[in-house]
Amino acid sequence: MLEIKNKLCIPALLTKKRIVDIYLRKRRWKLILFAIAIIIVATSLYYTNILVNEIRKDERKNVAIWADAIHHKADLVNITNKLFEQIKDEERRRVVTLAEAQRRIITATSNEDLNFFLEIISNNTTIPVIITGDDGMISFVRNVKQGKDSLVSLVGTKLDGKLKKEFTKYSPIIVKYYRDKKIYLYYTDSNIYTELKQVIDDLVDSFFAEVVLNSASVPVIVTDSTGKNWTSYGNITKKKMQDPVFVEKTLNSMASRNTPIRVNLANTGVHYIFFEDSFLLKQLQYYPYVQLAVIAVFLFIAYMLFSFARKSEQNQVWVGMAKETAHQLGTPLSSMVAWIELLKLKGLDNETVTEIEKDVQRLETITDRFSKIGSSAKLEKLNIVQVVHQAVGYISTRTSQKVKFEVSPPPLKIMEIPLNLHLFEWVIENLCKNAVDAMEGSGLITIEITDDVDHVHVDVSDTGKGIPKSRFKTIFHPGFTSKSRGWGLGLTLSKRIIQNYHNGKIFVKSSTLGKGTTFRIILKK
Repeated sequence: MLEIKNKLCIPALLTKKRIVDIYLRKRRWKLILFAIAIIIVATSLYYTNILVNEIRKDERKNVAIWADAIHHKADLVNITNKLFEQIKDEERRRVVTLAEAQRRIITATSNEDLNFFLEIISNNTTIPVIITGDDGMISFVRNVKQGKDSLVSLVGTKLDGKLKKEFTKYSPIIVKYYRDKKIYLYYTDSNIYTELKQVIDDLVDSFFAEVVLNSASVPVIVTDSTGKNWTSYGNITKKKMQDPVFVEKTLNSMASRNTPIRVNLANTGVHYIFFEDSFLLKQLQYYPYVQLAVIAVFLFIAYMLFSFARKSEQNQVWVGMAKETAHQLGTPLSSMVAWIELLKLKGLDNETVTEIEKDVQRLETITDRFSKIGSSAKLEKLNIVQVVHQAVGYISTRTSQKVKFEVSPPPLKIMEIPLNLHLFEWVIENLCKNAVDAMEGSGLITIEITDDVDHVHVDVSDTGKGIPKSRFKTIFHPGFTSKSRGWGLGLTLSKRIIQNYHNGKIFVKSSTLGKGTTFRIILKK
């Protein structure tokens, strides 16, 4: 009989070993896939970083060329303005010469040759000149026009109004002649100089516009000499530039990354050009992280969907196996009940019949437990202390006397919570059986029941060999067991009963190798 039993156990042991191997391979594959994922992420970040650095180098070259062009153009503007200033000084000297020629003509004697001085005056064909006396009456006009009509007819009129405002841009040249009498020579810029001056003004005005437009696609802010008040900007939205806080923060950020370009332009003073990396470069810097985040979210959603589908499939398998087991046990149980009644009629020893009845009742309880798997369990208000004492009382009579049980508080203590009697007893029995196996048939099992405002805690402790911390969660997986016999379903069923039917939690509270393990059950009141 023992030989037959051992032969029947061999397929079970082989199947169990295959199940354990599956979990070991699964764990190994998880580590391998995780390592591959790390390599992919590291490679992606490394390659993207190289790409960003190359783009940054090219952008830096463009910015350097752009900054050099700014300095060259600023120098060109300054040189052009210096040339115009020289032209302005030259015109001033010509006017002085004209004034001296005019004085010599007025003070000349009858024998003096005035052709030279007259030629100087006649050769002035560009500089507008008006000469007046002490009374402000115009005595001479040259190169002064208003529209198409010459203003020569102004001779003999007084210099005032708009014309005086135009010709007092520069201080008049005063020439003294006979007995402290004076003539006043008023002049203004020549038409050529005026046109050239307009060119330099347009050049200065367009300088900053070209700076922000030709800024190599990088954000640019141009400020005054204080470095705080902006005068123009590029590659930044108008709405943002209207926010003083944003402008201040951006200027500080730009200054920390790149030294501002200092430009000293004629007639406008010192300006600073702030700039930073382009928006495209910033996007490329954060692109791999965004990409990885999107992939991670996608994988997480896919994992959750597949996990849900797998759990649903497992639930169906669990329910199907449990229902089938209950059905298969039901038929022989009915026959056994009939055989017990027949044995009673034949006058069999009452003690023997009683023991058989207990075993049949036990089988009926087991059948009832399996039938409840997959169905909505009915919970009743029960005293959990009494339920635990009953379950321990049953398992203790079927365990070696070397195993001691301690339950606290005593059964008279009342802690009522919603329970399903048969299913919860099953959990306690499974935990106690595992504890007995862990202690190898000798030791102490302690069950402590405590409560707080909202929950009841049941701690089942043993003095067995303990569980490695790496297996705290794995032991609840179906098929995982360290015993030489068994299918590794006890803790899995216990977890399903506590979580699915009682909305509670079950986990390894603590474990020390060689000293023992404590399982904790948390149930809501």
